[in-house]
Amino acid sequence: MRSLRLVLFLIATALIAGCASSPSGDVYSRNQTMQAQTIQMGTVESVRNVQIEGTKSGVGAVSGGIAGGVLGSTIGSGKGSTLAALGGAALGAVGGSMAEEKLTKKAGLEITVQLDGGSLIAVVQEADVMFSVGERVRVLSGGGTTRIVK
Repeated sequence: MRSLRLVLFLIATALIAGCASSPSGDVYSRNQTMQAQTIQMGTVESVRNVQIEGTKSGVGAVSGGIAGGVLGSTIGSGKGSTLAALGGAALGAVGGSMAEEKLTKKAGLEITVQLDGGSLIAVVQEADVMFSVGERVRVLSGGGTTRIVK
């Protein structure tokens, strides 16, 4: 029984993690490749730590619901087993949804940049590359995405 729970948990975790996209300044999606981007130069004015919320794609709820239903069905027999499966599926869906959001939550940075042209912009991205006030950076924009890079 414990091994079944562990297998179901690992499958659900893998499904949730596989659906997460990265808001990193260093990660490009497949459809962002081979696209021209506009480059502006600027200076970092401020850097603030923020949280980037986790995804709510429904994968966690579905995975948790399946796992909860399977585990619930092992309890009792007849109608009791059916009710336990339904209850397990409902609780698993709620738990899976919460797990998906928590597992895909990321630390982020709000980076405010004074562009050489005079305008001021702020971009939020994953906190995988650190920036310092006064640092010269490039601002890459294209296809609805803007990122700050060194």
